[in-house]
Amino acid sequence: MKSSPEMVEQRKKLRLLLPLNFTLLFFFLFNFASSEIFFEERFEDGWKSRWVLSDWKRSEGKAGTFKYTAGRWAADPDDKGIQTYNDAKHYAISAKIPEFSNKDRTLVLQYSIKLEQDIECGGGYIKLLSGYVNQKKFGGDTPYSLMFGPDICGSQTKKLHAIVSYQGQNYPNKKDIQCETDKLTHFYTFILRPDASYSILVDNRERESGSLYTDWDILPPRKIKDVKAKRPADWEDREYIDDPNDVKPEGYDSIPAEIPDPKAKEPDDWDDEENGIWRPPKIPNPKYKGPWKRKKVKNPNYKGKWKTPWIDNPEFEDDPDLYVLKPIKYVGIEVWQVKAGSVYDNILICDDPEYARQVVEDIWAKNKEVEKEAFEEAEKERRAREEEEGNRAKEDSEKRRKERRGRRRHDPHDYMDYHDEL
Repeated sequence: MKSSPEMVEQRKKLRLLLPLNFTLLFFFLFNFASSEIFFEERFEDGWKSRWVLSDWKRSEGKAGTFKYTAGRWAADPDDKGIQTYNDAKHYAISAKIPEFSNKDRTLVLQYSIKLEQDIECGGGYIKLLSGYVNQKKFGGDTPYSLMFGPDICGSQTKKLHAIVSYQGQNYPNKKDIQCETDKLTHFYTFILRPDASYSILVDNRERESGSLYTDWDILPPRKIKDVKAKRPADWEDREYIDDPNDVKPEGYDSIPAEIPDPKAKEPDDWDDEENGIWRPPKIPNPKYKGPWKRKKVKNPNYKGKWKTPWIDNPEFEDDPDLYVLKPIKYVGIEVWQVKAGSVYDNILICDDPEYARQVVEDIWAKNKEVEKEAFEEAEKERRAREEEEGNRAKEDSEKRRKERRGRRRHDPHDYMDYHDEL
């Protein structure tokens, strides 16, 4: 069969597209293969062999334990994590990972947490640790390289921490970054790049971004205000000035502020001998414009408001490795909570933000509506149960009140019968 001109043209286009598609596929596979996952924990089979529960605070009776569970209103009851289990306790657990450095590469720390309890006051963050750590003694005083995650206390503190360690000192992010406070699962992502820029994402949406140079007080600022600078004497900061060519109209100053009311009439019963000569009342003069002032015109010498100039900070000394943390060797959870019940899961440490984004899409995005519906149903049942208990308590209280009232009331016949017996 002879090919039509249209079929020939389609084959030509297909031959041109095939190499392009293979190129894109190769590019995607190459990028995926070149990314590295340093640690990924979904808390599936064998997770206990990777994690060490610390004995920190245990001798004082202040150490809490973790429960292996998906928690309440889970979208998938089989997708379990570890949940803080005891109220008013300290929690510390860690896992050792192959040591790595984030030098010349992007660092991504991501995890999910469900604060299904009324936490009242407590943390929900995670830490990356460097050097040697005695995992059985891992606790609040153990140095860390990065701390990231929510911290809630009352109605005032609902902060999303991002604290980095530099030369042995911890530096918090200066911005007021808010965390989620509902009882559903949320993914928190921290991305640190070799140019010292960072991004903080919540459920794959950027909540904050910036630079280690500006959003942490790690190094002195590059620029400072010149405290020695003074406003030049001839600096013009008046945007408008009096028009020097404006001239006061002749007779302007003789215009009275008030004039006799031309519409006023002398009353018919007015008596000049008794009341004096009648004069019309005064009214504002519509021609009177107040004291004469020159018109305003644009100031040709206007330079704007004077501001103190910025100069290079002599104390600033750049560190091109500002973003580089000490080699990471452990990941740990170390928090204190008034009320327990937080479910940690899906911990990821890698160098590929796109892979981290896809994890959130595959887990959270697909399950959020199911979890939300389960939560709303649980809340509905809880409210109904509380209402029923409240009604029952109200009925019991009313019943006891009537019984007490009956015991206090005296029957007058009983009183008379008593005296008859006497």
